Amino acid sequence: MSEPMWQKSSFSGDDANRDCVEVATAPGGGTLLLRESDAPDAVLRTAPASLRALLGAARSGLFGTPAACVSRSSD
Repeated sequence: MSEPMWQKSSFSGDDANRDCVEVATAPGGGTLLLRESDAPDAVLRTAPASLRALLGAARSGLFGTPAACVSRSSD
């Protein structure tokens, strides 16, 4: 089985010492993997629709963060 190809946000910059959330597609597809770069052994699995709903709620300010502070991606 192949290893996931982890990607980080372009907002994290190029500094290798910056901690950030990374995302990958699980081998076989259909599931997304999330991890914190400074704790790469702790991996969260989720469905793309679930992550999409979480990001939409964050953008709307549901968690108390102003929507202007949450980056919008092209879904």
